[in-house]
Amino acid sequence: MKDLLGQVGIIGNGSWGTALAKILTDNGRAIHWWVRNQEAIDHLKDRNHNPHYLTSVRFLPNTILPTNDLPAMLQQCDTVIVAVPSAYAQGVMNEIPPEVWRQKNVISAIKGVLPDTNLLLNDHMTAAYNMPLERYVAITGPCHAEEVAYERLSYLTFSGLNDELTQAVEAAFNNSYINTTSNHDIWGAQFAAVLKNIYAIGAGIAHSLDYGDNFLSVYATNCYREMYGFLQSHFEKVHPSDEQPDFHTSAYLGDLLVTCYSLHSRNRTFGAMIGKGYSVKAATLEMNMVAEGYYAARGMQHISGMYAIPLPMATVIYDILWQGTPAAEGFLKLEKMMS
Repeated sequence: MKDLLGQVGIIGNGSWGTALAKILTDNGRAIHWWVRNQEAIDHLKDRNHNPHYLTSVRFLPNTILPTNDLPAMLQQCDTVIVAVPSAYAQGVMNEIPPEVWRQKNVISAIKGVLPDTNLLLNDHMTAAYNMPLERYVAITGPCHAEEVAYERLSYLTFSGLNDELTQAVEAAFNNSYINTTSNHDIWGAQFAAVLKNIYAIGAGIAHSLDYGDNFLSVYATNCYREMYGFLQSHFEKVHPSDEQPDFHTSAYLGDLLVTCYSLHSRNRTFGAMIGKGYSVKAATLEMNMVAEGYYAARGMQHISGMYAIPLPMATVIYDILWQGTPAAEGFLKLEKMMS
């Protein structure tokens, strides 16, 4: 049977990139791995683990081929997994000529919009590189990298328009601790991943403002109502098809819940620091990680206006993060919105 994925490369060695590398190598697939930092490359080669992220994960020798030469890596790969934060993805992608991307299967593990264009990765690649959408698959959760490291049962959803490719990607990740499913909802699944990160920042802020579990349950319910309304309207206005996506599944509701509640959630942690009075810059430095929801909050304001689909709860989080609205004042507005 033909291997549709061929040689696989991963761009990015943060927690999520490392978790995906673990799954694939556990499943017997050797990977090429683009890592910007030479020290991390040397550590991966000599000690077979990432020195900065998911340090408990050990890779078998000869299953990873780390390099900082992105053009050379792509020359060897048929399928490329993009697992860098959305804030940096466009810069990395632009290092490579468009014709190279058109020849690759691209798997997006990005959970954000590109901040320079306010586009999902697939829309950016279609517009900028004329990449066939049939060669694109998006990975969504619910799945935290830390639980993958411990091999706790986790769930991944793969969204693509080419059934053969999507199912091949799904099969490559399925194992005893990863349950997988697939659908055709590229835009909805990715927008859900973007929105849930914004709402998770709000959940963290609420925790630091001393709102309790009762409030958080109502907050999460209202967030899902807003998310569902956006996804349904976007589906009807922008990408209608004969196949209605099922938004009441784990890639949508489940991912929202785990990101709002889990202590592994970097967006919730970021929000908790904002709620305690940290500036955005101080919280980012303290975490040493990118909270996707910060940039997503700004991007979704643009997208909401472009499609005339209101996102009032996400707008409150945007106002706190980008407009200087005091967190307590913003949450008083949220209290009045929720039911």
